[in-house]
Amino acid sequence: MNTFEVVQGAIVAVVVAASALIAFRKLLPKTSARLMARVSANLNREGRSAASRFIGRRFQPASATGSCGDGCGSCNSCGPATPRTEAQPLHFKSRG
Repeated sequence: MNTFEVVQGAIVAVVVAASALIAFRKLLPKTSARLMARVSANLNREGRSAASRFIGRRFQPASATGSCGDGCGSCNSCGPATPRTEAQPLHFKSRG
């Protein structure tokens, strides 16, 4: 096994890990936020090194701001919710 194969394997591993992380965050956002909050709290504790605390602050997930623009929809203070529209039938047209 030469150096090229080792470097190639490392690059492929990094790309696959990054893709898996992006897919995890997009497909399971709440689970991802909980996991990142747990990791952040563990790293950002008293008695940890400065580097560990920095990484912990970087992993901390963004929280809702509580303003009407964040889209949480939990307090109903932004006005009434948009009504659900009725299902519309599909109309197929022939090509010829």
